[in-house]
Formats: sequence, structure tokens, C-alpha cells
Amino acid sequence: MSKASFGKTTDGREVTKYTLKNAAGMEVDLIDLGASIVAVRVADKNGDVKDVVLGYDTPADYQNVRGYLGAVIGRNGNRIDKAKFSIDGVEYQLEVNDNENNLHSGKDGFHAMIWNVAEADDSHVKMTLVSPDGHQGFPGNMDVSITYTLTEDCGLELSYRATTDKTTVANFTNHAYFNLDGHESGSAEDQELELLASYYTPVIDSQAIPTGEIASVSDTPMDFRKMTRIGDRINDDFEQLVFVGGYDHNYVLDKADGTMQLAARARSVKSGIQMDVYTNCVGIQFYAGNFVGGQTGKGGVEYGKRQGFCLETQYFPNSVNEKNFEQPFLKPGEVYESTTKYVFSVAQ
Repeated sequence: MSKASFGKTTDGREVTKYTLKNAAGMEVDLIDLGASIVAVRVADKNGDVKDVVLGYDTPADYQNVRGYLGAVIGRNGNRIDKAKFSIDGVEYQLEVNDNENNLHSGKDGFHAMIWNVAEADDSHVKMTLVSPDGHQGFPGNMDVSITYTLTEDCGLELSYRATTDKTTVANFTNHAYFNLDGHESGSAEDQELELLASYYTPVIDSQAIPTGEIASVSDTPMDFRKMTRIGDRINDDFEQLVFVGGYDHNYVLDKADGTMQLAARARSVKSGIQMDVYTNCVGIQFYAGNFVGGQTGKGGVEYGKRQGFCLETQYFPNSVNEKNFEQPFLKPGEVYESTTKYVFSVAQ
């Protein structure tokens, strides 16, 4: 493990970059601002190294949030209808930052915080955060940690843990955007995706709040149960795709029993790079980067529409308000734990 300065935030706070490297030559760059993944470097089928994660070069770019690139999201990932929810009859109002709703907990979410680095060695970095009672509008003092571990099988494991002194919401995710041809390579629509999910949660309209229904993907463009090119049906005249300009939907994982299960597989025919996603979460949000365009990324690269895709493991969107969904409430004395692992290889 090595560390170096990543510069300073717009208000003068120092940001540090940590680099992990395994024996196979895979490298991961992390920063303590947002506990963000800045880079993931892996070899392609020709042995050339590709950085397969979108990111920025400066803290100021990460502060100017344009898609939450690589950041940890909390206390709640995804959307909350009307930016409010209730616990034990008490209503909590959050920031309205996405149409009429709350998205990714608001401007002061975990993505905006500088995390404390509690442990760092050749294989892992553990970052911690204290989220006080009332932070972002959520109740309870919460102690949070994320541990990034680079494994010898070329896996990047993300392990989250949290406790609270008052019943609150705990639904964390990471918002990395992947492009298996390299972050600078343009649209990822030619890359292929498989999702081990027979159902998804349709949305009401363009605000992307689920209806509460758990719908079959059969005979729809939402079906990724077989490896399918991301761009094959993304522009179809299908209401769910029209609502949000492409894929930005939560999938209900077939094997969600609380143990680590294969949830998704993505690959590029061009580079030969494959990424398997394992998780113990109940859902995975597939976002095709429909609104990524119009920003400058690492090395001055201009990121365009659908330049990267997200596979965000999580509870379902608006699950705090939807009784039909498993709910993400954490009580005193309980421990929130979730794990996701991205494993990279060259497709055979």
C-alpha cells in the first residue's frame, strides 16, 4: 500500500489517496473524500492495463457532484419519495434534491465527507465515519465503516458496517461507474451484461420512484438473464425506458438469502475484461449512465452519455416507505453489515 496527497478541497481540507496492489498487478486507488474509488487498473486480453472506473483528478471535481462517481452513498442510497419517511409515528424530512424527492441522502451525504482512515496495509483500507443524530435529517448517532480489500483473485471487496443509538435508515452502496474498455474509451453500450434477476421494480414516471410492484422481466427489454449487449434495447419504445432515458432500475436478485451470491456479470468483447459482482444484498440498481455527459474526467477525458454503467447493490428504492419491500431500518443493538465484491478476469 502507498499513499499520497490528492490535493485539497475547496475549503482547504487535505485529501489523501491510497493505492492497493496485488501480486497479479491489479491496482486500486481510493481517496478519503467520500471513501471514493478513483481508479481500478486491470489487464486486458492483450496484457495492456486498463483503468475501468470513471473518476476525477481533483477533490474539487468530486465536490462538484455530477453523478457521485465512485463514492460511498449513505445513509440511504437511491430515492426516497417526497424526501420523507416515518419511524414509530415520527416523520423525518430530508433535503429535496431530485425533483420532489431525496436522492442519495442529499448534498451532505457520505459522499461529501472526509472519512477517517483507521487501518491501511498492503491488502486493505478501512475508513470510518461518525454520522451524528440529525445528519442529513436522519435520526440517531451512527458509527459507520467501510473496508476495501484487494484480494489475490483480483477482487475488490467492499464491506460496510454500522451501528446506531436510535432506530434509523441504513442502506449504503457505492456509485462506481465501470467501463471495461477503459474509462476514456467512450460509450459502454457495446459491453455486455447479465443480471441474475427475474424481477425488477417498475417506476411510476420520470421521477423514478417505484410503483411498489415487483414485476417479471420476461418478454421485456428489462430482461438481462442472458448476457446481452447493454445498448441492444436501451432506446426501445418501452415505457420504463422512456421514463428515465434508458436503464436506471432496481433489479430483485433471485438469490437474496443474506449470503454472498453472484448477482451480475459484465464483459467487453473488445478488451476481454470480465467483471463478476457478488453481494449479500437484496437488490442491484443498474444505471446505464444516461446522464453522465458534459463533464471532464481523469486526464482531461471528456465523458459522454453512457460512458460508464453502475451496478449498485442495495435495498430497493423508496423501501423506507414501501411496505411491499424489505425495509432498511437499523435498531439500537443491531449491526448493519453488507458486502459486495467486484472480481475481474479475462473472459475465456
